[in-house]
Amino acid sequence: MQYRQDRNGTPLSILGFGCMRFTRKGSGIDLEKAEQEIMEAFRAGVNYFDTAYLYPGSEALLGTVMERNGIRDQVYVATKLPQYLVGSVRAAEQYFQEELRRLRTDHVDYYLLHHLTDAAQWERLKGLGLPAWIAEKKASGAIRNIGFSYHGNSDNFLKILQEDLWDFCQIQYNYLDETTQAGVTGLKAAAERGLPVIIMEPLRGGRLVQKLPPDAQRAMRDNPRGWTPAEWAFRWLFNQPEVTVVLSGMNSLEMVRENVAIAGDARPGAFTEADFRLIDEVRQCIRAREKVGCTGCRYCMPCPQGVDIPGTFSAYNAMFSESRFDGRKQFGQAVALTRKPAFPSQCVGCGKCEKHCPQSIPIREKLREADRALEPLPYRIAFRVLRKFMVRGSGGTDGE
Repeated sequence: MQYRQDRNGTPLSILGFGCMRFTRKGSGIDLEKAEQEIMEAFRAGVNYFDTAYLYPGSEALLGTVMERNGIRDQVYVATKLPQYLVGSVRAAEQYFQEELRRLRTDHVDYYLLHHLTDAAQWERLKGLGLPAWIAEKKASGAIRNIGFSYHGNSDNFLKILQEDLWDFCQIQYNYLDETTQAGVTGLKAAAERGLPVIIMEPLRGGRLVQKLPPDAQRAMRDNPRGWTPAEWAFRWLFNQPEVTVVLSGMNSLEMVRENVAIAGDARPGAFTEADFRLIDEVRQCIRAREKVGCTGCRYCMPCPQGVDIPGTFSAYNAMFSESRFDGRKQFGQAVALTRKPAFPSQCVGCGKCEKHCPQSIPIREKLREADRALEPLPYRIAFRVLRKFMVRGSGGTDGE
């Protein structure tokens, strides 16, 4: 196993264990199977384990496995505050104490504000007094490092990143998301500030393995490297020195062993020009099925009406390169649930964006198409309901 350091010099395994996709058994997680997988990874050198309050049964399972095997002091635990449910410091404290009980520990090594999508969400939390609460927890040692996980555009990511509070951050990043969400812009900006970057969705939930187009699969299969689709995706990430840890939701011993082997061999800067050409070829195979030739350059932004044009097109394209559900899920995460509305339906047809588009995309027409595809009536209703729950109000209780 290889290790990269956080800002305090702590060595973190470049492969992290994402504890969201354990095998289910009955109404819960298959404890014995998950324990075997966790301990296999631990014995191979994995020392970073990532969970969250809202991953059903995950925190409790990880706590049980660490206690049963006596490994709590040999690993680093990351978990997340459901900030969208927090309406007061008191509520944050209640969630945190519950997480400590589940994890059977007295501290969290890497604590994240879960699922920030824009700067306004962080401003709301600041208004509640959360920075002072975080400072108190860090002073007591209950929280060792504070960060945030992010789904949104790079502009808002950079705004949140300006806070001096952060010790690390977590972003969705893979060879298909290089210019969407926080993207390579966010990755490099965080690294320039000396912040470790934890990578989630390296395989797009397995879609860069199971759902690759046939021509992309063939290009990888015929390449002399002999790497699997998963290996190409992981090695592309490990090649970048700004990446600190890549999370993988491993739910089989075979998957653990394969990923550990890759993490033991991949080196930063090892990709050749031929390797990059292969990744570009695979991207082109995927994008040939897309509806809009948007490269995510963001020259069209900012939109005077607040529309997230690249985010909308990325989600619209995902409906055809992956699946309709995947595209709508991406749209919900990165566009529909931002604190400031960013829906394509907000477009008034001013045409400012089209004047700056290097691809000469008929943006206004494509936004109307995307709006119809991404938000059929059931989804439109669901997104508005979720906005009220997660975004507009305080979204939580302080114990009543």
